[in-house]
Amino acid sequence: MSKRRTLAAIRFGYGLPMPKGAPDSPETMLALLAGPDVAAQTWPTVASADLIPNLRELREIQKAGKKDDSEKPRRDELLQGFNDAAQNAAKTTFARALDSADGFRERLTTFWADHFSVISKRQVEALFPYSIVDEALRPHMTGTFADLLTAATLHPAMLSYLDQSSSIGPNSRLGKNQGKGLNENLAREVIELHSLGVGANYTQTDVTEMAKILAGLTLSPDLVMEFQPRRAEPGPRVLLGKTYDVGGIQNVRAALRDLALQPATGQHLARKLAVHFVSDTPSADLVQAIADAYNGSGGDLMATYTALLNHPSAWTETTEKARQPFDFLVASLRALGITGQQLQQMPYKKFRSDLMSAMIGMGQPFKRPSGPNGFEEAAEEWITPQGLARRITWSMRVPPRLADPLPDPVALAHSSLADRASEALLWGAARAEDVTQGVGLVLASAEFNRR
Repeated sequence: MSKRRTLAAIRFGYGLPMPKGAPDSPETMLALLAGPDVAAQTWPTVASADLIPNLRELREIQKAGKKDDSEKPRRDELLQGFNDAAQNAAKTTFARALDSADGFRERLTTFWADHFSVISKRQVEALFPYSIVDEALRPHMTGTFADLLTAATLHPAMLSYLDQSSSIGPNSRLGKNQGKGLNENLAREVIELHSLGVGANYTQTDVTEMAKILAGLTLSPDLVMEFQPRRAEPGPRVLLGKTYDVGGIQNVRAALRDLALQPATGQHLARKLAVHFVSDTPSADLVQAIADAYNGSGGDLMATYTALLNHPSAWTETTEKARQPFDFLVASLRALGITGQQLQQMPYKKFRSDLMSAMIGMGQPFKRPSGPNGFEEAAEEWITPQGLARRITWSMRVPPRLADPLPDPVALAHSSLADRASEALLWGAARAEDVTQGVGLVLASAEFNRR
């Protein structure tokens, strides 16, 4: 196996052995990415709209306000439907990453899901962290960033997470009647995290003006985004020196488009992409090449990815990144020969015990970052004494519960690491006390945990 093929699998995918049809060059990776989203078609999730009948029936039960518990079984059943949809979506996320030949698409999905981090706040919103991915991110991440930013910002998951429904223009009809005002959460994160980046050339006034532009956006009782003029701040708004006076949702879309086209946004996204895929301290020329492609193309994401993949720094043989817990677990499952189909058929209790709980112990609770800035990238955030101990424990204990029989440890080292398997690792794997210990040694090794 060529060294470039190994790098393509480990740095830009979820590891070896590569699924059938997986590309191994920038040209073939980009060609596959430009095509249909086969993984989403193969492993679909429940759509948010499919759960609206549950929401409506729950509201009717609540409205009825019965004093006895006669409606409790049905209410619990309806609520469990939201949990079931989220649990199935969690398994689907793993299955896609595990089976898809389009590994770069799956890695980009993880990148953008972290960039636009959300968490569910209520049981009826349990699906939100997954629905924003399938409804806003995956459909737009090969188009323009303006479209991606707009879709993510207007998605109900983002509006709920950042409390946009509590933001009301102080001079709007509703604001005057109820004495309510702005909530700047969404405006601040759109500017600081999602587009320009912290430290860019904007002021608190720009954040407030963005909040006024966004005022009017809210969630309907069915948890669908809607724009209510009675909440909107009247009058023209000035953001980064430009006046927006069309009003309504058109102002929102125009402001988001212009934020996406700011050169600072290109620089911010270029650095994030370089850090995520290549190095915690990427070379300045790699970052600039990606930023130039972004800014020169009007925020075209395929042009941006092309600059990343075609830069020599993207293919340096030194692996400087640490696999985050999700990456580590998917790579381990693939190395063990577990398929997406097997994962989908796994009882959720086992899935939760062997994978979801393991991620919590490793410091990355699935779909629950501590804040809107997502999870940390730096290797030292993940390869800590506690985090490494958790990986070792998982590697030694869980594989026998997942794969029967376990693979030969030396063969596993070759199939999952190719030329990156060191002589020391191969020596240790060959002399392990038993197969379980040998497999654990490979999966817990430094070589396996770097990408």
